[in-house]
Parts: sequence; structure tokens; C-alpha cells
Amino acid sequence: MNILLLGSGGREHALAWKISQSPLLTKLYIAPGNPGTSKFGINLPLSLASFDGIKQSVLAYHIDMVVVGPEDPLVNGIHDYFLADPAIRHIPVIGPSKKAAMLEGSKDFAKQFMNRHAIPTAKHRTFSKQTVSEGVDFLHSLKAPYVLKADGLAAGKGVIICKTIGEAVEEFSNMLQDSKFGAASDKVVIEEFLSGIELSVFILTDGKSYLVLPEAKDYKKIGEGDTGPNTGGMGSVSPVPFADEQFMQKVEQRIIVPTMQGLISEGIEYKGFIFVGLISVHGDPYVIEYNCRLGDPETESVIPRLGNDLVQLFNAVAHQTIQAETIVVDPRVAATVMLVSKGYPGVYEKAKAITGEDLAAGSLVFHAGTALDAETGQLVSSGGRVLAVTSLGATMEEALAKSYQNISKIDFDGKNFRHDIGFDL
Repeated sequence: MNILLLGSGGREHALAWKISQSPLLTKLYIAPGNPGTSKFGINLPLSLASFDGIKQSVLAYHIDMVVVGPEDPLVNGIHDYFLADPAIRHIPVIGPSKKAAMLEGSKDFAKQFMNRHAIPTAKHRTFSKQTVSEGVDFLHSLKAPYVLKADGLAAGKGVIICKTIGEAVEEFSNMLQDSKFGAASDKVVIEEFLSGIELSVFILTDGKSYLVLPEAKDYKKIGEGDTGPNTGGMGSVSPVPFADEQFMQKVEQRIIVPTMQGLISEGIEYKGFIFVGLISVHGDPYVIEYNCRLGDPETESVIPRLGNDLVQLFNAVAHQTIQAETIVVDPRVAATVMLVSKGYPGVYEKAKAITGEDLAAGSLVFHAGTALDAETGQLVSSGGRVLAVTSLGATMEEALAKSYQNISKIDFDGKNFRHDIGFDL
């Protein structure tokens, strides 16, 4: 079958790498893709904002399935667009409907959904420009630190944790009144700070049944020891040592099952990945957030541990037969370290020549933000996050040692990375 994979980051490179291994695949197309994905399929220069352009390519290349990597097309309704068009409605889209994608597209929607279905989460309230004073009062009712979340999509950077009430009030005002995150912060969710350790749990669902994929832990902060501003993710590790059988039973019973039952009872069609961002508080799981797709850089740790034919799983999603599948997991540890540009997550440098990427031995190097120089053909940086280096090992220490060893072979001006991924495990 011919598959179109939408996206251009490290997540999509990892998915392209895995999809390309399937005997069910005839041709893989990636739109827009990156220099890394071009090794596993054909990149198409499409805008993910142009659903009409995607449709034209789907018809031109006889696409049998569309796999959506990033959240934007899902939140903007690409699944619904396909269902509404007689020419393409028969083509399965792996990714949820627009309403289902609101679990990520609106923090307020997600919180209200959790409230309706008794899914454990932090105490919270949502505020707008018209209710700033009430928001300030609510902040004063909480204990430090304070958590502020832009309601809409903010590329993983819309969460601010403030240590003092003064800082919290100032940031709250910046988000709402000064539109710090644009339209994403037209509404802001304030929630109590939960103290614990975070992890990401992923399920793949056909709308009726689900499979639980390997869990992972990602590292959002730019600085060592989880300091500095949030990024899209500086690295990840899978499995997570504290997520033992007993803990994962709690996750399934208290979070995954009521999430699925809630979607079904509300008539919300969901076919694709659900990412549940969790925090373990004294051994009990609470939901921090939902995402309507795989996480990045967690994908770069989770997918290499998946023993299944991914295309077969996607077929099961399309035909609602996922209950007949069983997840196969590599028992080894996967450790991913992200190489980022100087200045990231603020204003960062681009077009820096990358060398040594082909020298990495025993690791997988996934392209997150790279391009080919139009004149020289040289691989250059094009994003804040540039490359993800993933290694497998019998232990986390062994996997990390491989990743760091190969990172030393890769170079570009301003290369930055965290030296302490996995430090808290």
C-alpha cells in the first residue's frame, strides 16, 4: 500500500524509519519531510495548512492511507476534511477527528472532559481577558509554585511555572492581556502545582479498543537539572523505571479506561494515538495533559522499542480490529538526546553546517530541524531542535553512553545538548 506521512520533524523521521520496514508498504511519501526522511521515502513539498494540496497529492500518488504526525492538521480538522469529501473519504486517516483533537487543542476542553469522567488531575480554573481579576484571586488561593497554561497550541512552550506570586501575576497578565502566546493564550488555565515525577504514556486506539505502547519520560527544560525555560523536548528515556506493573495498572484503570469510555459515551470518534502526560504523586497517577499524537522526542525512544509491524497496527486502527493485535516490546532501554541550536528555545541560529552525522555507529540519528543547502547540498540546521540521537542498551547508562559517544562525532556551530538526560531516574 502507498502511505502518506504528514510532518517534518524527529517524530516523523522515526515513524518513516519504522513504516519503511513493513512488508505491507509499497511506497512511502512524506510531506514535507526532511533530509532524514528522504532515506525512507519520497518527500513532497506540501504545506500542512493546505488540505486541498494534500488531497491533490493523495489522488495523484494513489495514496491508501494518511498518517498524521503533528498536532496542527489534526486540531484544524484534516480527518473531518477527508470524511467530508466523496473522492477521498474511503482513505483512512490515522489521527483523531477535530473534536477529539480538542483534547490537545484546548487545555480548558481537556480539563472539562477530565472533570466529567472523574479522571484525576490537578485543581484548576480557566480565565479570559474579562476575568483577569478573578484569576489573580485564584492565584492567591494557591500555594507556590504556580502553573499557568495557554489554552491553545503553543508548540510545547505554553506552560509557565512561577516560583513567586508576583511572578505568577505578571506572567498571567502577559499571557492574557499582552497575548504572550498569541491566540493560544486568549484563555489561560491556572492549576495547582503537583509535586512528583512525570512520564508519558501512549495508546493507539481504533475508537473501540486500544493498545498501550511503551511509556517514556521526556526532559522539557533547556538546562541541566531541569532548569531554565521549557523547550519542545531535550531528550527522552524508555522504559521508565518507576512505571512498574502496579503503577501501570493504576494508569489503565483510573485514566486510560475512563478516557476511552468518555470519548465513546460522548460520541467523539478517535482513531489514532493518545498521548497522556502524567505525573506520579506518591505513586498515584494524575493527568497533566493530553496530546492527540505521539510526543517528540518520546517517539524517538518509543518507536525503536516497538517490535510490531507499524503498518499492520495502522490497518487495525482503520478497520477497528485492534483488539486482535498484541504489542511487542524490545526489553532494552532506549535513550534519546536532542541536539539543539544556539539560542534555543529563544531566537536561535540557522543554516549551520552539520558534519559527522554519518559517523554515528550503533545509534539512530533522527533529523528534527535540518535542510540541505540549495547551492552546496550540505546538510545544515534549520530549526531549534536539530538532531535526535537514540541508542539502545541493556541499561539506561549503557544506552546514554552510546548516544553521548556518537554526539561527540556530530558537530555544528552552536551545538547544544543536555548532559544529564535520565538524571532523575
